[in-house]
Amino acid sequence: MDITIHPHRLSGELNIIPSKSQAHRLLICAAFSDRPTQLLCSETNRDIEATADCLAALGAGIVRTDAGYAVFPMDTAPKQAVLNCRESGSTLRFLLPVAAALGVDTVFSMEGRLPQRPLSPLWEEMERMGCALTRPTSDTIRCTGKLRPGIYRIDGGVSSQYITGLLLSLSLLDRESQLEITGKVESKPYIEMTKAAISLFGADPEHPGTKRFHSPGTVNVEGDWSNGAFFLAANALGSRLDLQGLAPDSPQGDRAVGALLPLLRRSAPVISAADIPDLVPILSVVAACNHGAVFTDIRRLRLKESDRVASVIAMLEGLGGQAQADENTLTIHPSRLTGGVINSCNDHRIAMSAAIAASVSSGPVTILGAECVSKSYPRFWEEYRRLGGNYEQYLR
Repeated sequence: MDITIHPHRLSGELNIIPSKSQAHRLLICAAFSDRPTQLLCSETNRDIEATADCLAALGAGIVRTDAGYAVFPMDTAPKQAVLNCRESGSTLRFLLPVAAALGVDTVFSMEGRLPQRPLSPLWEEMERMGCALTRPTSDTIRCTGKLRPGIYRIDGGVSSQYITGLLLSLSLLDRESQLEITGKVESKPYIEMTKAAISLFGADPEHPGTKRFHSPGTVNVEGDWSNGAFFLAANALGSRLDLQGLAPDSPQGDRAVGALLPLLRRSAPVISAADIPDLVPILSVVAACNHGAVFTDIRRLRLKESDRVASVIAMLEGLGGQAQADENTLTIHPSRLTGGVINSCNDHRIAMSAAIAASVSSGPVTILGAECVSKSYPRFWEEYRRLGGNYEQYLR
């Protein structure tokens, strides 16, 4: 689906959708808890559904309800399972070690760009601790064997998702284990979110394997700062939106957008992307419309749903802006956005960033592959129109 947007500011009231990052973690804890859990999650998306389906394949009962999910914990792990991770990096990286901790002979299937995204050094550490990992085809991974208790070591500079996967899996082992994180840790807030989820379910993230997950009964998934960032950015660019559902004390790292948007409006700051890689596309739009900015620590942006360094530059240049990058720095120049044609690169955050940019462009903006927003926000275009967005859509 392609969409052509005619410039128009947004206005109205919006309830921010539930946090995808938190939902993944809570679903996994609930699936291996001691009793059922009611997970309040009013909206879902392809990534959350991938995790729910994979947990069901591992033996948990996952029932979609009007309020969210009823999760009935796994009784006995299957001997074999096939898990379809779709395009969700979180699903794959969280559940690969979880399935290994259960000793399930598991085939993981992947779609889109996910087969090209890295798994090292998680892969090597899992093999060191008792598993065998192979690539039967270019878009599948097979994991056999079972993780043993012990001391695990992982470089924190590649992906916090590896650390989350290990924290969740070590909590399922029958003896206390340790996780030693080496090097510079990227995306620390996501690790803290994992620890908070584990603690909520009565386990000990600092001493995994000493306590099993214990269901708190009913758990609410809080509003998603990552997706809320697009509408907060729209306000920073002149829209008038009343946003509901964002917790100011949230452990989500992307809560930082609240402090970064005013900074971009008054200066050309230098911002590290180390803890906020998902915010860079939309912050780049706000930077271009103001005084510019320099983003450092951008290496991991090249490993997302698209190469987000290249796709952000292409998006801004396609709209009449200017941006450039070297190995670890992305520079955004102040520009007048004139509209144009943008390839979403099948990246939901590029598509939604371009939609917000369209609200202030001087000419129409066409977004190719606009359906990719379903990865995190299936109702995005419906909400965008309800809030005053003026667009036409074309099915291919």
